[in-house]
Amino acid sequence: MAPDNPGLRGPIAKRKAWTFAEEQAPRLADALAGGERSRAFRRYWISDNLSNLANLTAHFGMKLLPMDACSRLGAALGLFAVPRFHKVATQRARDTIKHLRPDLSPEQQEALFLENCQAQGRLMTEFSVINRLQRHGERLRTDGLAPIRDVANHGPVILVGLHLGNWEIGTIAFRCLGLRPHAFYVPPKSRAKAWIAQRVRSKAGLRFLPPGMEGIRPAIKILKSGGVVSMFCDEGFGGTIRGPFFDRKPHQEGNLALAIRMARMTGATICPWYGLRTNGFRFECQALEPIRLPASDTPNARLVDDMLLLNDAIEPVVLAHLDQWYFLDNALRPE
Repeated sequence: MAPDNPGLRGPIAKRKAWTFAEEQAPRLADALAGGERSRAFRRYWISDNLSNLANLTAHFGMKLLPMDACSRLGAALGLFAVPRFHKVATQRARDTIKHLRPDLSPEQQEALFLENCQAQGRLMTEFSVINRLQRHGERLRTDGLAPIRDVANHGPVILVGLHLGNWEIGTIAFRCLGLRPHAFYVPPKSRAKAWIAQRVRSKAGLRFLPPGMEGIRPAIKILKSGGVVSMFCDEGFGGTIRGPFFDRKPHQEGNLALAIRMARMTGATICPWYGLRTNGFRFECQALEPIRLPASDTPNARLVDDMLLLNDAIEPVVLAHLDQWYFLDNALRPE
């Protein structure tokens, strides 16, 4: 949690606008052009499609498994593959654990890392069966989210989720409460993974906003009309943790700043929430205290304080559940 340090409240750089650009399919003329254009053609139409076929086969193959078996398979694969084939990420995860949990012994730190490996693996395989939770309510406890439904009945809401447990349960959980949020969505680079992700999330009831700056205007419109927008404020980008801040100087290069700015523009209440894995393929969701930003005649001057207000709500939750945190294998400092 950020200490009361004046240095954390100094001037911060402005957020850089980010525009999403979808890769265009190379044409036959590129194949005949030689050089890099020819290599891009072969990659897109041959090697990428072999990878796409493998991803689709794995996704639909795992759909044949019972839910618990699918989850256990992922745990075993994560425990086997992460330390052996993802050396850089493994070292980053161990370094992050040492920095954030110096109170643990080396043996406890390694045990936490191995638990996270299993959690990472479960995420990959559970994508094939996650929507079955819509028919198995006994596996997903949502009563802890009831306060958010009450807030949404009285005005716009920005849902701030955390990448804990399996956050794909969020759309299903909120749909059970009568809420269908709109969410910013950046598709994976793999065309097969992008198709799978959009298919699975659409079936869960998620409504998509355009990625990058193109999604800001429609999100503001939804909030001003009293709607619900979903985003995540714990992030890793380029191998570095953007949020929470973990005692680092606040910055605008992430969703913490974006959530605050949208809340200021629309009067929305920020509702942090998270879901945890309780036992295998079973989950429980919990809402944190809603955040209503203090009234201010100069909201831009309060930006850092507002960001720290949100950061200090979510950071302890992430810190308490590093074993289930998706971005544990990112670094706290740029590499």
